[in-house]
Amino acid sequence: MDVVFLAPAYPAEMPEFVRGLAEVGARVHGVGDSPETSLPDKTRRHLTSYLRVPRILDEEDVLRRVAAWTRGRSIDRIETLWEPLVLLAARLRDALGVPGMSHDAVLGFRDKQLMKERVAAAGLRVPHARRCTSVAAVRAAAEEVGYPLIIKPIAGAGSADTYRVDGPADLDDVLNRTRHVPEVSVEEFVEGEEFTYDTICVDGRPVYENVAQYLPRPLVARTEQWISPVICTVRDLDRVADGVRFGRRVLGALGMGTGFTHMEWYRKANGEVVFGEIGCRVGGARLIDQMNFTSDHDLYREWARAVCWKAWEGRDERRFNTAIVFKRAEGSGRIVKIDGVDGVLREFGPAVVVEDLLPVGAPRRDWKQTLVSDGYMMVRHPDWDEALAIAGAVATRVRMYARP
Repeated sequence: MDVVFLAPAYPAEMPEFVRGLAEVGARVHGVGDSPETSLPDKTRRHLTSYLRVPRILDEEDVLRRVAAWTRGRSIDRIETLWEPLVLLAARLRDALGVPGMSHDAVLGFRDKQLMKERVAAAGLRVPHARRCTSVAAVRAAAEEVGYPLIIKPIAGAGSADTYRVDGPADLDDVLNRTRHVPEVSVEEFVEGEEFTYDTICVDGRPVYENVAQYLPRPLVARTEQWISPVICTVRDLDRVADGVRFGRRVLGALGMGTGFTHMEWYRKANGEVVFGEIGCRVGGARLIDQMNFTSDHDLYREWARAVCWKAWEGRDERRFNTAIVFKRAEGSGRIVKIDGVDGVLREFGPAVVVEDLLPVGAPRRDWKQTLVSDGYMMVRHPDWDEALAIAGAVATRVRMYARP
């Protein structure tokens, strides 16, 4: 089994996927724009070969170079789990005749307007939305969709360049903030709770499913620096059975093949489930580690087993609700002090499974550019309310301080 893996060192989780591929018996051929000597040891150790390209985001150049590099070889799979490269991987599969999801299928997971149209065509509720490429089009769409609304990139990932607009007075500011985005979606703002629906699929059939709740919703978390955002996986999927059923129908509507998916959906106060968006890749911000701690299995390896052998050997039992709490330092400059960690560890002990905060002396990160912010702690508990209570203690009692 020979697998070409695009971007084997970035984002930070990718070396684990390379490791997973090697552990299920694949020969992994990496393609990236970093020097091979600078790759993380875990990546380099598990690669069979590596092609360095000048720019991994230059699709035409990468297509030519990979086609020449693989000429005469038997390539069984072409994979990536980084959102900006999913269409490139599909183009390579189409060009080289490698099995897997086609460019047209993957486009439905990348183009936010197209995905809504395909999901809506299956009779599922989606936010009312319009595709816009000009200021005039945005203004017209805003009047048609109505306020409040969301403006976000057609080909974005996560909540980057995504803004809530409550009325005409806000629109000019958001248009100025998104002027660098060539194509945006202007869509209805759906009031309600926000969740994920995550899967590993084999030929469109979920062999693994996960749901996590955002507390608060990402758009709210991005507005105030003092918030410590929490994402918590749901141990008992019966609590969110409506979202699971909905997610399965979305996968069918979009023609999912084999691999990871990460979807976001809303539950309104009246119980209505509304589609958000979906990608054919793993969720970011350490969500896969939360899912691993939820069931005590290795989804890096199980994803690899699915794409290589169309098999699943992971646990089916969900043992814990697992919450990640992202921390943001007070002040600017470098981290000078961290309070509260020892007390949390003393009180909650084994429930705290990860502590990965920036150390004293490190420069703090731009919280608007990365959800991980200045680090995180991860906690778990079999009881939902207890898990959220422990996460709340981390959010309120652990404090980080920065100074110039």
